[in-house]
Amino acid sequence: MQMAIDQAEAAAQQGEVPVGAVLVGPKGEVLAKTRNQMRTLQDPTAHAEILAIREACAKLGNERLLECDLYVTLEPCPMCAGAIAHARLRRLYYGASDRKGGAVDNGVALFAQSSCHHAPEVIGGLRENACAELLTEFFALRRNEPS
Repeated sequence: MQMAIDQAEAAAQQGEVPVGAVLVGPKGEVLAKTRNQMRTLQDPTAHAEILAIREACAKLGNERLLECDLYVTLEPCPMCAGAIAHARLRRLYYGASDRKGGAVDNGVALFAQSSCHHAPEVIGGLRENACAELLTEFFALRRNEPS
């Protein structure tokens, strides 16, 4: 999770919402280390999780990431949760809960829906305080900036 936190910090330094992700392969090898890049890439789908899934799929030459695990600093949104299900990830570890935009343990709780084709094992709250603090600090600074 520390690698994902490092990616989130790098995102914040670039003015992106500080979310980082690390995707680990079946043998524990790091397949992708990514961060939010929506502003940088001018792409609303450039969430850390989506970028990590794309990179890992390209490395493995497969759209399925069976036996792979994703570490992300914030509970995934509906788009990312859907991508996680479609990629057939084995496990999802996330740091801070997202009561407004999360879709794993909050909101639509996508993996609990009968229409969800694949639900990974979910472990939430990993380094939760450190992950939440990054987001709190980032948005506090934005609120204090002159318009």
